[in-house]
Amino acid sequence: MNALTAALKEELNVEMVSVFGLSIPESVVVSWGIMAFLVLGSILLTRNLRVEHITKRQAVLETVVTTINDFFVGLLGENGKRYVPYLVSVALYIGCSNLIGVFGIKPPTKDLNVTAALALMSIVLIEYAGIHARGGLGFLKSLAAPTPIMTPMNILEIAIRPTSLCMRLFGNVLGAFVIMELIKLVVPVFVPAVFSLYFDLFDGLIQTYVFVFLTSLFMKESIGDEE
Repeated sequence: MNALTAALKEELNVEMVSVFGLSIPESVVVSWGIMAFLVLGSILLTRNLRVEHITKRQAVLETVVTTINDFFVGLLGENGKRYVPYLVSVALYIGCSNLIGVFGIKPPTKDLNVTAALALMSIVLIEYAGIHARGGLGFLKSLAAPTPIMTPMNILEIAIRPTSLCMRLFGNVLGAFVIMELIKLVVPVFVPAVFSLYFDLFDGLIQTYVFVFLTSLFMKESIGDEE
């Protein structure tokens, strides 16, 4: 257990990287790399798009984009369509962050500061969506629904949501690491390698889906049923 404790402390430790003489958290530097990869990938995938006689690459790309857009619009409704680009961007970032562990790089989502920032951005957008859809007065009235006595609980719920999003993502990513370390203590090398692929690939994508799905549900609840 001493080995597990030492490994966990090392994993939780936020390492600093020197960039042009500045000490920057490793999670930030890795995030920059992920953003550069996503921007470059977007530029390459969207080059030479056509209206007619489209290429197979464009056909696949349009199918993927349409499927993702329909999924989120189905959750949010037409009023929430404007927030789909944010949700897709967050999904791509979290997905890449979780999958990057396959290449031996420490995922940024293992840094509590990163997951907290993602949760705060999401909750700010959720509450903005509610104010935009209902208006300022309508949003304030929703805090007193269904009865004024519930106002403190509704306000508390707003504070709990980012904590829930943050700790769920961080806890699941860290929990996968703890399980892997326990497996390494009791079984040969080959089996941990198989489980490592599972946690880095499948579980990482599941956590991405859960984060954006819950964000969408919270946003839909904030927007309300008005169309």
